Amino acid sequence: MDVHDPEGVRLQKVLASAGLGSRRACEELIAAGRVSVGGQVVTELGVRVDPLTAVIHVDGMRVQLDSSIITLALNKPVGVVSTMHDPEGRPSLAQYVANREERLFHVGRLDADSEGLLLLTNDGELANRLAHPSHGVPKTYLVEVEGRVREALGQQLKRGIELEDGTVQVDEFKIVQVASHASLVEVVLHEGRNRVVRRVFEEVGHPVARLVRTRIGPIRLGDLRPGRTRVLSKTEVGSLMTAVGM
Repeated sequence: MDVHDPEGVRLQKVLASAGLGSRRACEELIAAGRVSVGGQVVTELGVRVDPLTAVIHVDGMRVQLDSSIITLALNKPVGVVSTMHDPEGRPSLAQYVANREERLFHVGRLDADSEGLLLLTNDGELANRLAHPSHGVPKTYLVEVEGRVREALGQQLKRGIELEDGTVQVDEFKIVQVASHASLVEVVLHEGRNRVVRRVFEEVGHPVARLVRTRIGPIRLGDLRPGRTRVLSKTEVGSLMTAVGM
């Protein structure tokens, strides 16, 4: 397959305008065999591509070429519903992106009582793929539960817990802290069902007191404060696109 488009833009120029360094640095990436176009490694510097349609990877990571696409991380506070507009007048996500003109979709829900990482994007395909169970993007939660959690619970959760809408399996489980009346645990699931983390812990006799989502796939909440947003870096967006096979 020939990836060269005589009407296109030089590959090194496309990479440089996508923020991957100077044109010279991008030429070095190409010469080193680190760039692929449409799944084919390109090492010649004369190749031209259409920046609107080309699928370009550098070191296996997808490069977002469309500068109008934006993806944000939000630390959703407790009491805010995961919709852009709430007919009941409760606080919604709209207030955190009121200064942005893009039409943003939120990716993944967190119930009003839960807090932590939500993604907002105007990339419809990325939003759909992240939401679709077939891609199984893992999500990490820090969960404060009632009662003293024992190690054996981890094995039980990994084997699967039967809920009314089917079995739920936890991918990873770690006890962070234990006191006599409460425990702090970290769990990783690739499930997106409604209130699934709360329902699982309720089922095993450890009701949730506080729930914070700290990670979605490769994207971490980090030290983002509640109610604040940040624009994901090009590397983060690339890793997210790669995680869902884009």
